[in-house]
Formats: sequence, structure tokens, C-alpha cells
Amino acid sequence: MMRPKLGIIAGGGELPGEIIKQCLTSGRDFFVIALKDQADPDLLTDVPHEWIRLGAAGKSIKLLRQHEVKELVLAGSVKRPTLSALRPDLRSARIFAKTGAAGLGDDGLLSALISALQDQEGFTLVGSDDLLPDLVAPEGVLGRVSPSKIDHDDIATGIKAARELGCQDIGQAVVVRNGCVIGREDEQGTDALLKAVRPDSAGVLSGVLVKTAKPQQERRADLPTIGPETVEGAYSAGLAGIALEAHSALILDRSKVSELADHHGMFVVGVKSA
Repeated sequence: MMRPKLGIIAGGGELPGEIIKQCLTSGRDFFVIALKDQADPDLLTDVPHEWIRLGAAGKSIKLLRQHEVKELVLAGSVKRPTLSALRPDLRSARIFAKTGAAGLGDDGLLSALISALQDQEGFTLVGSDDLLPDLVAPEGVLGRVSPSKIDHDDIATGIKAARELGCQDIGQAVVVRNGCVIGREDEQGTDALLKAVRPDSAGVLSGVLVKTAKPQQERRADLPTIGPETVEGAYSAGLAGIALEAHSALILDRSKVSELADHHGMFVVGVKSA
């Protein structure tokens, strides 16, 4: 039995494209709300979509109803805007009022948005992991390279630090090298975090990027995600590998991620988070 028409609220990155691809392959009807200055135009060629600014919730809901959307998925990263850049319409302002302006772009806002869309507007919200279960990070090593004892120690330190960061609703990722946290993700995202990390002066790969879900994570939006670009970014930062929270993170193009990691002599591993 075919699922009802899907509305895809598309932010940045490759995840919206993966969901679009899955809909096209399965024949599922869909419509995309593409967030201006967030979504990648190249992913939207020849697919039904409308460009909407982030603060125009009222127009988005109107379009979703016009296109008879029943289920919704929030997919992709969203860069945190300033309130002046957001220019919220009345519907958006009502949602933001539940969290305050300080909550823009964080898990509190996502929870309020999902509550409004589901409880007040009648849409059914689904997670990307529900639509694309094959993308969910498994437990264990993906490629040929395994973490060393030092790497495992860095991973343990990183999991603790990432969870603490998540408790503050700031980010999901940290970089640890030789037992020290040398970088923490903020609203600029993982790519910016990796660009700020300098390789070890000895020229050897060392340190780990660790990504975990926030303790209060809204699983229907913004699960930790990596892809081939993350592997390249980690390699440029001189890191030995990447550790993800198993069953609570997504891996885009898993075969390419594994291939690149092997090529660079890096590991990618799914780990349990206490």
C-alpha cells in the first residue's frame, strides 16, 4: 500500500536529495518546500517544489495544503538566522513565541515546530530514518581500518563531550586529539568545525570527529549526519577517523564514505553511547 503524499521541507546538504530519490524510485507522490539560502538548487531539478524563506510558515502551510500533503519530513541542515533576517510571519511568530528568539535553529525550536505542524495543523511528521532506514549508522567499523587504543580513548572522551554539548542545545559534534577536546560544533555546523582544526604538526593522522544525538534530540529532525564530504573534511583536518552514535545517526552514500575512508587510511565507526 502506497503511503500518502509526502511534503519535504528541504534544508542544506544531500539528505533532501536522498529522500527525493527514494520517492522517485518507489513512485511515491511528493512536494518540496525548499528553504531559501539553505537548500541546494541542484537537487530540485525537474521535481515539484516551491522556494520559501524560513520565516514564512504561513505560506508553507498553505502550499502544503494546496498540494494535498499528508505526511511531512524535515530534512537537511538549517543555518541559524538572525531574527531580522528571518522576518517571521504571523504563523512563524506564534511558533517562535513558545521558545523565544534565543531558540531559533535549536532543538527547542524544532520541537515547537513539529508540535505546531502535527498537533495544530494536522500533518503527520516522520523522520528521515523512518523513510531511509538503510542510512542509519550501524554499530561497528564500516571499512578496513579500525580505531587504535588511543583512538578508542579519544572516542570515549568525545562521546562525553558531545553529550555535554548537546545538553546545552548547541551542537552534536566535537573533535578530540590525544585526550583533549580541540573543537566543538556550533551553529555553523560540522564542516566549519573541521575547517577550524589544524592537522598534527608531525604530519600523521590523529584525533577523532565524534558525532552524537543530543540527549533531548527530536529524532524527526536534525539527526547527526555525515557523508563523503565529511570524510574529506576530516582528512584535511588530519584526523584518524570519525565515530558516530550507532542507530542515532545517518550516513549518506555509505559505500562512498567507506571507500574514501579506506583510501585515506581512516576509520569510520558506529559506537554505542552510554
